[in-house]
Amino acid sequence: MLSKTYAKYIQSLHHKKFRDADNVFIAEGSKVVMELLQSPVFSCQQVLGLQPWMQENEMLIRTTYSGPLQVIDDFELEKISALTTPNQVLAVFKKSKQLPVKPKGKISLVLDTIQDPGNLGTIIRIADWFGVGAIICSDNCTDMYNPKVVQSTMGSLGRVNVVYTNIAAWLKKYEHIKIYAAALNGKKVSQLKGIAEAIIVIGNESKGISDEVMELCTEKITIPKAGHAESLNAAVATGIILSHIVQ
Repeated sequence: MLSKTYAKYIQSLHHKKFRDADNVFIAEGSKVVMELLQSPVFSCQQVLGLQPWMQENEMLIRTTYSGPLQVIDDFELEKISALTTPNQVLAVFKKSKQLPVKPKGKISLVLDTIQDPGNLGTIIRIADWFGVGAIICSDNCTDMYNPKVVQSTMGSLGRVNVVYTNIAAWLKKYEHIKIYAAALNGKKVSQLKGIAEAIIVIGNESKGISDEVMELCTEKITIPKAGHAESLNAAVATGIILSHIVQ
């Protein structure tokens, strides 16, 4: 039986201030939990799952994790889950340490005020797909440990180094590297094939890239449109840009 105290504690981790206070976050769903358990980046504190799931996965879990496992009932998982439809298992993980990003010789992503958790999680997953190892987020981006972000990454959170900083100050340190700004008017992204070193800046969902950050960019790039949509979703735009740049 899951204690009321521990259930309330996990519920509190749906909120950033409590995650920050304990330096932990929650992950849900079989794929996400199993991927993060196998990642060297995160340390797991507790796994709570339905009995059929535990029976099916315990041997594999024990290859990387020796901590506590707790079988819970459906109604208990529903109580602690941040998902609309709870998915078999929930785990509590320690946050990772922020590692410095060295963009030399690589493609790196900079995100300026991305506020939708689904967008951030999907961008992390897209970066993982294209082998982009680092994402630099402005301090006012949504929290990478928001349950919706973690869920949207589908485990890629353990393979992409995400750091938060003053991105204007960070970009000034790397002015010798070409900095491309995703914008509505600029060079066609299809002209950038085969670039081995670059920083790609993606802006806020509604306002785009801030003036301060835009001034530090070397060149604007755009995804040509044939229809009448005003703009593209930030994650979709990131995927299209990387599909042209990363070879």
